[in-house]
Amino acid sequence: MRATRRQSFGAAAGLVAAPFLPASALALDYPNRPIHVTVGFAPGLAPDIVARIVAKSLTERLGQNVVVDDRPGAGSNIAADVVVHAPADGYTLLYVTLGNAINASFYQHLDFDITRDIAPVAGTVRSPSVLVVSPSVPAKTLPEFVAYAKANPGKVNFASGGIGTAPHLAGLLFNQMAGVDLVHVPYTSSYMPDLLAGRVQVTFAPIATSIANVKAGKLRALAVTGAGRSDILPDVPPVGEFVKGYEASVWHGVGAPKGTGPDIVEKLNREIGAVIGDAAVKTQLANLGAEPMPMSPGEFGKFVAEEVKKWAAVIKRAGLKPA
Repeated sequence: MRATRRQSFGAAAGLVAAPFLPASALALDYPNRPIHVTVGFAPGLAPDIVARIVAKSLTERLGQNVVVDDRPGAGSNIAADVVVHAPADGYTLLYVTLGNAINASFYQHLDFDITRDIAPVAGTVRSPSVLVVSPSVPAKTLPEFVAYAKANPGKVNFASGGIGTAPHLAGLLFNQMAGVDLVHVPYTSSYMPDLLAGRVQVTFAPIATSIANVKAGKLRALAVTGAGRSDILPDVPPVGEFVKGYEASVWHGVGAPKGTGPDIVEKLNREIGAVIGDAAVKTQLANLGAEPMPMSPGEFGKFVAEEVKKWAAVIKRAGLKPA
């Protein structure tokens, strides 16, 4: 049957109007293809592991594959650059970490601004590190360790995975707030053999990578770096109980290219919140020493900005620059 003139005009008008539909209408179809979460670290590291836990559950909830795309290099700057220049359509996301907040002032000539060019979507997890010492260190408590470090300025070495990494910055903040002079020793491979042997004396390590050695008595846990005690190490006090105001948690979240529609952002935030609130997922995260960090997009954006400011002050005071 031939369409009437009025019907034809109405169909044509609909086609013309489609590009001008409100974002909420266009977002109703989201997602209709795979979503890529870009992670700035190598497979097997904590950001990759947690991103995959979240992505698996998101896939089930959204009905589309959520794929983790590892783009390691330059402390996550390569991954961030990929997402900054991706279409703002919700199909390329950045797995944001503490490293991105550190990089904002550690690297002087980035061609993007993490708080300006990445739209905050959601927080995912927060995880304290743990200050562990080699058995060669005589201190049994954090106050004893501070006293030992002050009595041996420039003679106590702390290891990290490299200059500008989260453990390095946690150590610098400890130096500044505790009034000690721990000497940083950056490693390009695992520092654990040297720490166990006492060739370096201390590190600020992820709980997941050190807890086995702590439980075996090969390392001594003196304090965790979060604001409170950790469920996985309940007998270990936070640094802040003795060094007032100290806090250096590792955290993760999700961001999108600037300009991503608010309805898409809100949908992702809602679904990510449901994922990290799921009991089975919370158990998986707890086994890694992490806890859910649910935040609205606005809360996460404010949080990232505050972290950028906090670590910029530490970096400036230390005169820290890339090697």
